[in-house]
Amino acid sequence: MNSAAALGLPIVYLVDDEDVVRDALGWLLRSRRLLSEGFASAEAFEAMLAGKSPQALADWPGAPSCLLLDVRMPGMSGLSLFERLAELGVLGALPVIFLTGHGDVPTAVAAVKRGAFDFVEKPFSDNALVDRIEQALQRSEAAIRARLGRESVKKRLAELTERERDVMRLVIEGRPNKLIADALDISVRTVEVHRSRVFEKMDVRSAVELANLLREVGPDA
Repeated sequence: MNSAAALGLPIVYLVDDEDVVRDALGWLLRSRRLLSEGFASAEAFEAMLAGKSPQALADWPGAPSCLLLDVRMPGMSGLSLFERLAELGVLGALPVIFLTGHGDVPTAVAAVKRGAFDFVEKPFSDNALVDRIEQALQRSEAAIRARLGRESVKKRLAELTERERDVMRLVIEGRPNKLIADALDISVRTVEVHRSRVFEKMDVRSAVELANLLREVGPDA
């Protein structure tokens, strides 16, 4: 993950009520040069999230991350925490790998169908688990970069003047400059100037590239 440094070091969150399991996982991850942070309960992890401001939570996680989550724990279960994370919309940037005993495999399979990244059975193979963690971190990085890309586009859109936005909308509809000029009651030369400024501010070179960029951001941009 060569580009991860720009986002911060990858981190693996561990939520398991058994100290011995958290300690073993922490040692395994350190041996593979991966940072980790352990939580003894789902409630403790949820409290960490609750301590974040709405804006901080919207930007979280900022570094490639994944969550190793025990299915069955006293109090709040791993499944309940998973559902909470789904409600918060963070599963893309925080892939969840369930840790499960044999009897909970059907439950874990169902969770994967609802958006969990994967599950591993206890006792697990160190190499197999680390492989899945690495894959989850790669997915997290891709999701974070996509989110940052959308935010960058929205900032560039905010820099457009109202007239530039008018021209942009007609450009991505495929209208030639003459028809844009007629629609906005301005000269073709003025359209050309606005069109050039839109392309420069949005960092694109063609109307097709501009349309694709806006499609990635979504209709709310």
